[in-house]
Amino acid sequence: MNPDTTAYVQWFRQSSPYINAHRGKTFVIMFEGDAIAHDNFNHVVQDIALLTSLGVRLVLVHGARPQIDAVLSKLDIQSRFHNDLRITDGEALNAVKAAVGMVKADVESRLSIGLPNSPMHGARIRVVSGNFVTAKPLGVIDGVDYQHTGEVRRIEHQAISELLAQRNVVLLSSAGYSPSGEMFNLTVEDVAQHTAVALRADKLIIMGEQSGLLDDDGELIKELTCMDLEPRLQAWKGEVRCHAEAAIKSVRQGVPRVHLLSYADDGALLQELFSREGRGTMVTQYAYDQLRNARSDDVVGILELLRPLEEQGILVRRSRELLENEIQRFYVIERDGMITACAALYPYSDDKAELACVAVHADYRGTNRGQRLLEQIEQEAQRRHYKQLFVLTTRTAHWFIENGFVAGAVSELPQERQKLYNFQRNSKVFFKSL
Repeated sequence: MNPDTTAYVQWFRQSSPYINAHRGKTFVIMFEGDAIAHDNFNHVVQDIALLTSLGVRLVLVHGARPQIDAVLSKLDIQSRFHNDLRITDGEALNAVKAAVGMVKADVESRLSIGLPNSPMHGARIRVVSGNFVTAKPLGVIDGVDYQHTGEVRRIEHQAISELLAQRNVVLLSSAGYSPSGEMFNLTVEDVAQHTAVALRADKLIIMGEQSGLLDDDGELIKELTCMDLEPRLQAWKGEVRCHAEAAIKSVRQGVPRVHLLSYADDGALLQELFSREGRGTMVTQYAYDQLRNARSDDVVGILELLRPLEEQGILVRRSRELLENEIQRFYVIERDGMITACAALYPYSDDKAELACVAVHADYRGTNRGQRLLEQIEQEAQRRHYKQLFVLTTRTAHWFIENGFVAGAVSELPQERQKLYNFQRNSKVFFKSL
């Protein structure tokens, strides 16, 4: 088997838990009008088709700002904006109707492709659209009348859910209708956010120009909680800020996870959904990685985590039987069902306890998982009124020193632990007062 084939098989196997987890779930996917005009959009459509074939229930929400601009330009109409929102007068509304209709037809036609020898062959996707978005006028803000620019009043979630149950893909536009029959121009973020909340969607996926949210150094931020994201909003403008605000609103109102991706990045949608590391930024209410007490069903995962370190002689080898008997002493960090880090607390006297078996998966080193486990162990040790933690190590002395441990002697260990000391390993001993 050549390396490319091996990598593909390995990736496919690793993606199987996500395939099972996503089946039957509801995702709302939002993409700007710019996405539809991009060369990569055909690949996005193909990935959407793949999601439907894997049993994901999809609602697509599209924008149309550049298409509206193009229609207005042809009609030689100058559009007015206030606070980055288009003021939609009567003439502009006609352009909105034309542009939204064109974009809707374009998306539907691309989802209907089923030519032989193409990724869409045999997909047979049924796309349904309709007046599922009830809107109301935005009104007058700062003395400015937005006229036919509106906001979402209600999403007909029951009707959408029935269509999804029949294996349809539902397509929504950035437009809505009032009970009196008026049409309003809406922001795509407003429609997507309200739809995800109303449907109690499992995910809202926002596809914009850049690959998620970037920090001050231009590096991708992989994960953020709402609390971490809010202070950053002031530093961003335009599309990025609109997307970040939509993510916060959605999560605050019950959507478990919001993903921000680039529509220009080929395969970003699949990598974000079917790999542990993803490809964009994920926003959640709480931290994605779960730190908790170990359970009996974690034994296999912990053994897999420890095995490479035991083979390198970094950790003392533990049998499955021993680990099962001592599982109550362990804490783990879990990510999508995988144990990525662990540590244990062993009491040895009334005031001293051992920090043992600190391990972080090779793919997650350089993160804060070790520090999080150490903090958890220290808090638990303090709760039990221990005065001192000690640790034995052969390879990670500097890390423990950096985290407040001080070198000591074997003779300072509790008598019971001294009897178990392996002079062949010659482990260094470190202590930390609590």
